Formats: sequence, C-alpha cells, structure tokens
Amino acid sequence: MNDFDFLRNLPFGQYMALDIPLERTDCRARILAFVFILAALTLTHDLTGLVFGLAVILVSLFVLRFPMRFTLRGLISPLPFLIILALLQVFFNARADEGATIFQIGSNVIATSDLMTGAILLIRFVSLILGLTIASQTLSTSEITHGMESLLSPLKLLRFPVHDLVVIIQVSLRFIPLLAQVAERIAKAQASRGAAWQKGSGGLWSRVRLFIPLLLPLFLTSLRRAENMALAMDARGYGTLKERSSLIEYRFGWKDALFVILSAGVAALILFFPL
Repeated sequence: MNDFDFLRNLPFGQYMALDIPLERTDCRARILAFVFILAALTLTHDLTGLVFGLAVILVSLFVLRFPMRFTLRGLISPLPFLIILALLQVFFNARADEGATIFQIGSNVIATSDLMTGAILLIRFVSLILGLTIASQTLSTSEITHGMESLLSPLKLLRFPVHDLVVIIQVSLRFIPLLAQVAERIAKAQASRGAAWQKGSGGLWSRVRLFIPLLLPLFLTSLRRAENMALAMDARGYGTLKERSSLIEYRFGWKDALFVILSAGVAALILFFPL
C-alpha cells in the first residue's frame, strides 16, 4: 500500500499539536518570524547566507524536538526534481567561464561559478521546503486566519477586503492535503480496476505516466468540492456582516516581541552574511 501513500509524503498543511515552546508564542509572532526568514532565504544570492539559514532551520528542528523522520520525509518527493534543476543550472549557467575551470565536456566549460549556482538553487529550495514544513506543523488553520487578519487589519482603512484574502489563503492551504487524499482514493479505485500502480518499476517517465490518468478525475472532484464549499458558505451567511467578531483574543507580550526581533536578526544575517 506504500504506492498510494500520497499524504504520507506531504507534510504541508498537516498541523501537529506539539508541546514545544514555539507553539506557546503568539501566532502573529510566529507568522512574522516565518515571513522574515523565508523571505530572506528567497531573496539572498549568497551561498554562505543560504548555508547559514539552512543550519538555523536544522538546529531549530533539533532544539524544538520536531519529529525529524516526518519532517525530512517532505524532501523525498521533490528531491529528484531539485537535483535535475541544479544540474541544469550547472551545465547551462548564463555566467559561464567565471571562476576557475574544473572540467570541460566538449565546448561546455564547467567552472566554480556553475557549481555555486547549482548549490545555491538546491540549498535554497531545501531550506524553503523545511521552513514551510515547520510553519505548517506549528500553525493551525485557525491561527493563520486570526493571525493574518490581525496583522493585515490596518489595510481595512483603505477598504481592502482583508478577511476575504485571509479566507482565500486558508482554503488554499487546506486544499493541499485534501487533494492528496482525493488522489489517493482515485489511485486505489483505478488499481482495483486493473490499472498498473507499481512505482518501483520503470524510470522517471514511467512514474510521470502513472499520474496522467489522475488529472481529469482530480480536477473534476476539486471543482465539485469547491462548489459545495461555496454553497455551504453562502448558506451560513458568509459575507453578510462587514465586521466580524472573534471568539479567541490573542495578546502580544514581550516574549513574542523578543522572538520577532530575534527572527528579524536571523533574516538580516541570511541576507547580509558575510558582512
């Protein structure tokens, strides 16, 4: 049954109630911290800063006692594609012939700058995947909704539909594990009718061909689920009130402020390291 475990290798969107100090902080502080660090990992172009950011994430996983097997499992599926992208960057780098030449294949010269470009791409995506995994495991959907709506509340003065934007983000995050569950059910139904679902046989193209029959039923099921959700929201009077009250009230303390400042400092080191 491991051939059908789509949700097993998808840690995104799966909240885990862990008794760790990070979950005792205000959700708005966690959202700001993740935004700072992930934005720094996305914007930096220095290999040293990316390595420092990856080291901070790995140390955080160990210190906060995250389930490492479950967290690192999210790298299994995208890792072959990331390696292929990194190799493409090495062999087709636009900044060719910069740095010392390592070896040459025909007319293609592989220099140190090519290896640096491939390493930067690989480390960047690995760090982003691990960072998003930590964020999804420590922030529930309700915390994301209330936290982002509170952080974006100043935009209401400009008549910006903050609550609608937050609901769109929440639904998008929620649909990721739901799509994996639907794809798993469709694959099991197709296998019970004689479809070949052996992931271990064949190469990369054979594995890609396994998912082609899933696209149409997965698309139709997603449309049907979205329509049912829209009808349910309309039946419950969503959007009838301009101002919505909240059952949960969050308090931003000095520990939360210290955590945000520390995260901003780490993001600054990733961006400007080495100084």
